Amino acid sequence: MNKLFAPCSFVVIAALGCAGANVRPLVDMKGVNNSAYEKDLQECQAYAKEQSGMGETAAKGAGAGAVVGGLLGLVTGGNATGIAQAAGAGAVIGAAGGAFTGNQGQEAVVKRCLSGRGYKVLN
Repeated sequence: MNKLFAPCSFVVIAALGCAGANVRPLVDMKGVNNSAYEKDLQECQAYAKEQSGMGETAAKGAGAGAVVGGLLGLVTGGNATGIAQAAGAGAVIGAAGGAFTGNQGQEAVVKRCLSGRGYKVLN
């Protein structure tokens, strides 16, 4: 379990450490007032931070992962310890996936907000 838990923990930390609401999208800056852009970017990032998706989707992913991992441990004939370990590994992997999805949602909010304000978002 420890051999599996360490890399999975890193995945969760890496997923949570991604840009999310703090993303700085690639924008065509030709003819753009830099100070106005920075103000708009900060406002769009603030909107994205209001989206509670990252923590919520991480928690849902952890729950689903724990159930799937536990069922896998049960189906493969594991004992109580093996089932608990499989459920724990599933929770870690599920949380990482959920956090990543929430992060993507926040990035999308920033990009859509900037596009809505007339910026040419390139990525």
